[in-house]
Amino acid sequence: MLRNPVRSSNIKSVGYDAQALVLEVEFSSGTVYQYAGVPASIYDEMMASDSIGSYFARNVRGDFEGRKVGNDDRG
Repeated sequence: MLRNPVRSSNIKSVGYDAQALVLEVEFSSGTVYQYAGVPASIYDEMMASDSIGSYFARNVRGDFEGRKVGNDDRG
């Protein structure tokens, strides 16, 4: 999945697959997680947020199923 770099102290890049409703987040540590069932509105709001990391913590983490992915799991 193609990710775009973002300005955040905790998140390095973010990608989104609108057909599969999958949000992919690369953290500053290099760890990548995919979150299933994320509506486009959540992705759009997160990317437009003044603080992507804070928005993610409030609206994605804990609300959507996330799984850690390795290099072989990314498209």
